[in-house]
Formats: sequence, C-alpha cells, structure tokens
Amino acid sequence: MEVNYENDKVEGYCTGKAKAKKLFGGDEGLAIKLLSRINALREALTLKDIIEQKQFRFHNLRKIGGRDLRGSYAIDVKTRKEPWRIVLVPLDDNENPTGDQEIHNIAMKVRIIKIMEVSNHYE
Repeated sequence: MEVNYENDKVEGYCTGKAKAKKLFGGDEGLAIKLLSRINALREALTLKDIIEQKQFRFHNLRKIGGRDLRGSYAIDVKTRKEPWRIVLVPLDDNENPTGDQEIHNIAMKVRIIKIMEVSNHYE
C-alpha cells in the first residue's frame, strides 16, 4: 500500500528510529515495533491484508476527547496492553478520504492510507 502522512512530524516518527524512540520516551522496543508496523502497512496490497491480521487489532474510531474521528481507524503499535496507536484514514485512488463507509465493503479497494498520528490512546 501507499502510505502518506498528515505532516512531516508524523512522517519523522514513522520513518526514523531516533524520532520514534524520542516519541516513546526512550523505549527502543516500541520504536522498533512502530517501524515494523509501518513496513507491514507498506507491504500490504490492500487494507484488507491489515484488517485480517488479528495482531494489528484494526478498529474504527468515533470520538476521542471531543474530536470527531469518524472515518478514522487505529492499529496497535505493539499490543493491546500498550496504550500507543497508529491512527489512519483510508484514501481512495484520488487520495481523498473514503469517509465513514463500512470498511469491510471497501477494504479490498483501499490501496492508499494516510497516517494521521501516532498517539497514546489514553492521554
């Protein structure tokens, strides 16, 4: 899949071990796992390949802290026990968000995603 980023800061976390490590307060294990997840996203042919892998725990988002996140999804950086998530938005072939559609109906068509943030789910 093609992986786009919300901004340079998010791209830095997702592509550089040093920046990822800094994001995770020096936790090198989490930094390595983040880079591994990004590689898995890139290697997938479609979003369905990610959804089918239970270790990612792909799930939809609605509202967090007053922010409307409908149409956004998350995967775990490491495990469900860790609070860190990769928040992403599926894009169509014109790089527009697919919106709040039933993801399982369009997952085989989604070949582009945008990573919006890497965040601590509970902050």
